[in-house]
Amino acid sequence: MFQTAFTLSLTQFARTLSLPERLQRSPARNLVLEGLRQRNLALDALFYDVNVITPEEAFYISDSLAAEGAIMIVPPSGCGALTLCETIDEFILRGGADARALAVAGIGGSALGAAAFARNVADAVDAPVAVVVSGYGIADVITEAFGGLFFFGHLKGLRPMLERLDDLAGRPKVGAYRDGTAARTSLDTRTVQALLADPRLSFRLLAGHSKGNLVLSAALHNLWKQDEARVSELAKNTKIVTIGTRIAMPSVFTDVVDVMGEWDWFGEINSRPFIHADQRIPQAWHHTNTDLGGHLPVTTTLREILAISPIIENPKLAEEQTAALGAVSEPTKPEAEVPLPSPLGGKPTATIDKVRKAFSAGILPAVQPVESSVADDLQPPTSH
Repeated sequence: MFQTAFTLSLTQFARTLSLPERLQRSPARNLVLEGLRQRNLALDALFYDVNVITPEEAFYISDSLAAEGAIMIVPPSGCGALTLCETIDEFILRGGADARALAVAGIGGSALGAAAFARNVADAVDAPVAVVVSGYGIADVITEAFGGLFFFGHLKGLRPMLERLDDLAGRPKVGAYRDGTAARTSLDTRTVQALLADPRLSFRLLAGHSKGNLVLSAALHNLWKQDEARVSELAKNTKIVTIGTRIAMPSVFTDVVDVMGEWDWFGEINSRPFIHADQRIPQAWHHTNTDLGGHLPVTTTLREILAISPIIENPKLAEEQTAALGAVSEPTKPEAEVPLPSPLGGKPTATIDKVRKAFSAGILPAVQPVESSVADDLQPPTSH
């Protein structure tokens, strides 16, 4: 709990330091929203495993906490710092094309919560993960007043329309802001959709938590209406794991695992009743913060799911993985001596460790951190 409190306090302190500069641009909007953003930051600190974010990373993203549509590249713990990107082109330029997993968080919508959830996913696959920031603006305030924070599944069409107020108030033009669909979908959904539609990118795992599952579902359904061939290709090799909320995905996706906590009443009232949970985590609620009791352990849960059903289903990719496994295996050690994978918890066994080494070294090279200039309350640039 101490680490969570420290990370939250450091982020709030760094955020306060940048307030005078941010007030120079859209002062009324920033003054109105700052208190609510700080509140949502505290929510994310409680609901997400923020202790996996280093103090340097927390300071780095502090002035971009509510930059809706911003994209981050989050490597596993101890493998370098995260990278913040303003556009999809910048994301690809800084190594995003190597990411094979895309994560979307919910709850407070801050960059801190998104980074923490993505770090849990990255630790599970031992490779960098892309994550989109949901942000918090005027549209969120209004939908929250109508109950959208609680029953978000039933008011999903209200927020995109109200986001035009955010545009008029001068929010930053990051993510997929310029794709021309502002009146139909929210910016975080548009950015996720643009990432999935981009032929330069190839994701094998889509993971969402809470409201992030709604964003992921909306992006896939919108893409299905525009490009059925692209979605069908994605569905052949992509696994979807929803955590904390069961939301319907396009029917073409058959490899979907819905995970719920045994005590998660919040997730239940926001889930579709006709979708049954594939896995229930004993004595777990909606939050994923390992500093608190009753948490849902994202990393160990994903490891168990991926051990049973691997991400890579494509035969060509499977052959590449097999070749990589042979390159990293120890020829002098008989196969019979390799221990079987363990269930939840504990360190990975030798077999899983080999798969991770091959998966990371052969398919997912490490992403080097590069500094970004995105700031959620600064005047948006005229061009990218």
